[in-house]
Amino acid sequence: MERSVDRLPTGGFARLVPELDVFDLGQSKTFWCDVLGFQIAYQRPESSFMYIELQGSQVMLNQRNGNWETGDLQRPLGRGINFQMFVVSVEPLLGALENANWPLFGECHDAWYRVAGEQRGNRQFLVQDPDGYLLRFAQDLGER
Repeated sequence: MERSVDRLPTGGFARLVPELDVFDLGQSKTFWCDVLGFQIAYQRPESSFMYIELQGSQVMLNQRNGNWETGDLQRPLGRGINFQMFVVSVEPLLGALENANWPLFGECHDAWYRVAGEQRGNRQFLVQDPDGYLLRFAQDLGER
């Protein structure tokens, strides 16, 4: 694993940052960074840990070590949750996933949601990472 980049996340730390236990940090790095384009803000190779970011979304990845495990971990991890991350455009991510032959969990589509009395649109798709965490990438389509 490469040396630590050792910088603060762009714009500082988000108010909520999920830390995901993973089975193989190298495999996760390939998916999150090499395929999806997340950047490493900092990492601690001796602890098998990295803090990554993409367009304001921040995630911590930690190779499982038994700490803070509340039960047996079995794939797919993160059952019952999806992590929505807004990006400027979903197209580059879709292209990168297609080039990597990585299957989508849910095809790209436009969805409209009632929010505060108006309709807000997202162009979105779902993909699972190597451990099964469900990721929803969304592009803002504005209001109608």
